[in-house]
Amino acid sequence: MTTTPSDTPSDPWSAHYADGKEFSPLGDAERRLLARHVPAPEGGRALDVGCGLGELARFLAESGYQVDAVDFAPTALDRARADHPETEGVRYHVHDIERDPADRLPHTAYDVITLRLSWAFVGDRTRVLNRLRERLRPGGVLCVITPVADTAPEDRPGIALDETEIDLLRAGWTSADRHDADGLAVLLLSGPVPARATCADKGKPAPHALTGAGVVVTDHRGRVLLGWSVRGVWELPGGKNAADEDFREAAVRELAEETGLVADASDALIGAFLMDSTHGMPRLTAAVRVTAHTGEPTVTEPHLIRRWEWHEVADLPALAQPLFTPSAHVIDTFWPGLLADLPPVHRYPVAPEAH
Repeated sequence: MTTTPSDTPSDPWSAHYADGKEFSPLGDAERRLLARHVPAPEGGRALDVGCGLGELARFLAESGYQVDAVDFAPTALDRARADHPETEGVRYHVHDIERDPADRLPHTAYDVITLRLSWAFVGDRTRVLNRLRERLRPGGVLCVITPVADTAPEDRPGIALDETEIDLLRAGWTSADRHDADGLAVLLLSGPVPARATCADKGKPAPHALTGAGVVVTDHRGRVLLGWSVRGVWELPGGKNAADEDFREAAVRELAEETGLVADASDALIGAFLMDSTHGMPRLTAAVRVTAHTGEPTVTEPHLIRRWEWHEVADLPALAQPLFTPSAHVIDTFWPGLLADLPPVHRYPVAPEAH
């Protein structure tokens, strides 16, 4: 059993395991479901993400899999190796599924990928899910075992998924079975379905909401920030401009108010003005690109946005859920041709020298 280096810094999870703490043990109901639905094929290979102390990884190995067990907390893997030094078929690797490139995983394809009690702690779920899909062999299964919000402790809501998040996770698969294991949801997902980006509106806007800015902001790897709206669409940061406020000022203000990211209006560039209509009313959106910012995305308006995620630009055409129509038009301004079959829009490009 070996450990592969990662550039992930130490974190509270390492302290959690260093203090001797654990998580709920693998239950008999979970074992029965896994044995029934994901039996090991000949030469089967498994990836256990967020393996912790390795209990699930060892069960998979005992079932006949060769298992790569990955976690971003080195102390968890140290304890797993120390407590079970003779486990055959399990190799432990330090790997942060969100921050480390997927090509650092030990193998390119797996028959089963498991995430037990960890999916609720993943921030950029869409991007991570896309990368995991790419690591499934034909016929492979992604198995997510998670507490459910309805039965989670009231003082620990962050450990569970609600029904909306579970539905998001199940979208885009040919088969998306759900089972119960002593109050845990066991999701068995297989057969990724090629998706195509669609657009949708969020309902009739207030009259003043007809002028505003949509903001493209990217991280240091070029990923674009989208929020999952309570109205069931992905959307860029942005919103309506206040009285006497220009579009660049509105863009950086809305960015700060919605995400906590701080930018200066001088770093906001208008790429185009976009005019369409919704519910019979004209709508004007400034497509704004913010080129520099500080901070980390935070949900500051939970009544509007459930979470913010950094998305790979190449993944945007295959989102399983719709993009807010103005956001799709803004994205098309800066990555023309990326999204197909967009609704009609009048586009008025702004020359670079006009900034």
